[in-house]
Amino acid sequence: MEKENRRQLGEKQEALAAQFLTEKGLKLHSKNYLCPYGEIDLIMQSESEWVFVEVRSRSPSQFTSAIESIGPQKQQRLLRSAEHFLISQGQSNSPCRFDVIAISLLPEGRSDIEWLQNALGY
Repeated sequence: MEKENRRQLGEKQEALAAQFLTEKGLKLHSKNYLCPYGEIDLIMQSESEWVFVEVRSRSPSQFTSAIESIGPQKQQRLLRSAEHFLISQGQSNSPCRFDVIAISLLPEGRSDIEWLQNALGY
């Protein structure tokens, strides 16, 4: 049951992140892009580049930041998955960046969204 609730929460947070980024001017291309290397939560497009987005849900009691929670192995999977996506689209030389959306769960069901652009520095 807990796994189901976590999946539902993840889907809700990803939808919230997609809506937030769309309101900021990005266009949604894909949700939950899956390939042999891993999964990318959201793939967006700005006017000039592809934006690969990792969505992280944080509670006030967690001590690590959203970026700290993305370890070297996860970063490597994101990078390889993004390369796979770009090649599959015939856009291997297109500019891109990796963003993180950190959603803090607040009391009364509210959420606070933090958008960290170019968070992984690739």
